[in-house]
Amino acid sequence: MSIHSVKRECANLVFDNSIPPALHVKSGSEITFDCIDASNGQITADSTVETLSTINMALFNPVNGPVFVDGAQPGDTLQVDVLRIENPEWGWTGLFPGFGLLADEFTEPGLKIWKLGEGFAWFDEKKGIKVPLRPFAGEMGVAQKTKGPFSTIPPYHTGGNIDTKHITVGSTLFLPVEVEGGLFSIGDGHAAQGDGEVCGSAIETAMKITVRLSVRKDKPYTKTPHFSTVTEPEGEFYCTTGVDSDMREATRSAVRNMIEFLGAEFGLGRVDAYILCSVAGDLRMHEVVDMPNYVIGMMMPTSVLGSLNKA
Repeated sequence: MSIHSVKRECANLVFDNSIPPALHVKSGSEITFDCIDASNGQITADSTVETLSTINMALFNPVNGPVFVDGAQPGDTLQVDVLRIENPEWGWTGLFPGFGLLADEFTEPGLKIWKLGEGFAWFDEKKGIKVPLRPFAGEMGVAQKTKGPFSTIPPYHTGGNIDTKHITVGSTLFLPVEVEGGLFSIGDGHAAQGDGEVCGSAIETAMKITVRLSVRKDKPYTKTPHFSTVTEPEGEFYCTTGVDSDMREATRSAVRNMIEFLGAEFGLGRVDAYILCSVAGDLRMHEVVDMPNYVIGMMMPTSVLGSLNKA
């Protein structure tokens, strides 16, 4: 049972070292954060794609906090142990015009509401399409020494919107402390995400997440986020690749090729295939030394593909 808690109302849309702490804790304390979803509650389980035209993007990606950790000083490292995560029974994935790796190819908005349960996010119950749940917080960060404000949308050397699916329960994140107390904030709950989050969103959810915050004096080399994680058997994948002298174009090609594969082999529409790439597919860098071209892979677990009926 967590001794400390940060309520949903204690949220901010920026990182800034001038924001008063919502909580002061001792090093080694456990804190439960009650975080609203990335849309700040604007998208609900009953929302439709028409909802996207009415939402205020300036309200996206709130983070709960900040938490002042006693003893944390500039040059220290803040250790964040992820202990527990609770999600509701639904989540959403959105396509927003102008955002995402293939934004120029997907110009219309799209919205998928997911049912979460029994360890899976259900894409299509009739077809048996489901994605394993692997919840994590997309936003975890501390305040910068430079006066802000700093938007919660990008990642920084102090954390922020790092959207790294591997930092789930059992994992430990290490963040460089730049101001007294660290001023840690967290938010942007994800029920599942692929490496790359290519369409611009994961399975976005509210969450209650419990972490342990500890000051480390023995890791002065922490200049950017580091993490250790519990590995799970990855199983088999089907991989499409992109090859190009431009790494971004190679990445776009790998995703585009997976979208085409899912359409040709399993009859998925382009929007559905793009969403599936974002929440279940992993981008991997396969080759960077054989100039002039790079090789990037989009890897889809066959456990996901196995639930699809071929076209």
